[in-house]
Amino acid sequence: MEAHAQPSGPFAVGTFSGGGGPRFAGLVAGGRVLDLRTVPALGDRAASTRALLEHWDDVLPLLHAAAESDGEWLPLDELAVHAPVEPRQILQSGANYRTHVVDLAVAHEPEGGRPAEQVREETAAMMDRRAAEDQPYMFIGLPSSVTGPYDDVVIPSWCKKPDWELELAAVIGRPAYRVSADEALEHVAAYTIANDLTAREAVFRRDMPEIGTDWLRAKNPPTFTPLGPYLVPSAFVGDPGDLRVTLRLNGDAMQDESTKDMIFGVARLVAYASQTVRLLPGDLVLTGSPAGNGMHWGRLLRSGDVMEGSITGLGAQRNRCVAESADEGEA
Repeated sequence: MEAHAQPSGPFAVGTFSGGGGPRFAGLVAGGRVLDLRTVPALGDRAASTRALLEHWDDVLPLLHAAAESDGEWLPLDELAVHAPVEPRQILQSGANYRTHVVDLAVAHEPEGGRPAEQVREETAAMMDRRAAEDQPYMFIGLPSSVTGPYDDVVIPSWCKKPDWELELAAVIGRPAYRVSADEALEHVAAYTIANDLTAREAVFRRDMPEIGTDWLRAKNPPTFTPLGPYLVPSAFVGDPGDLRVTLRLNGDAMQDESTKDMIFGVARLVAYASQTVRLLPGDLVLTGSPAGNGMHWGRLLRSGDVMEGSITGLGAQRNRCVAESADEGEA
């Protein structure tokens, strides 16, 4: 694993299980996990990671103390690691990395359309206009698409153009409604990794071009949002606008870009989403994907592919792609 794939800070929080038992919120540090249900000071707040997030300001000092305790630590490699939180809402940002937007615009230009250089110039001007007008492009995802950081990704039988999109995800702690960009990061408790997979052929509704995109079908099949491995407290992450986002496909780097290439940073995205949506503890704000998707490379996902995604200070996830079985397709 690359050096920047190690979680930063003295601890992180995740969801684990062992020996076929129930899932539990755990504190991970140094290859060990502490079952937070065994920490008396936490009480009912240790019922799940979302319960922790609902009381984050009070809980964080207790987590620091637990990390230094002599509690009953378990070996991490003997536990199953699940998606670190069950969000109520997922807010997703599209077209938020300059190079990625340009690459997609060129890739989607019809044969015989505008020259590539013209597409690049016009797309760059569009992004400058959006940034000046403070208008991110956001849509909603479904929690049912979330899967674990090491689980298989199931490619539906109908999906012919599955693509990867590794993203930084901000995890809400304090509820946020109509907050300013200056206040927004105070409501972000932690960060994690999300791979926001896309069925490219389903993005645009060609039968209804006036309506535009179909994010329900393109983004939300089961397992299309691998999440985690952990929630890393925001205080341990540093500047979310200066992290390296790397995705490897079968060992080859496909995405390798800094969050500096974002058009809208985390604070502006959280603030923008909060103008319409009441963001709740555990909710995710996905911040968009950098350049290097399958559409750019002309190489989309296939059964048997292995995706390995890492972001500076947040750890790494590893997901194998499998074809949907006949039974799953019928279900």
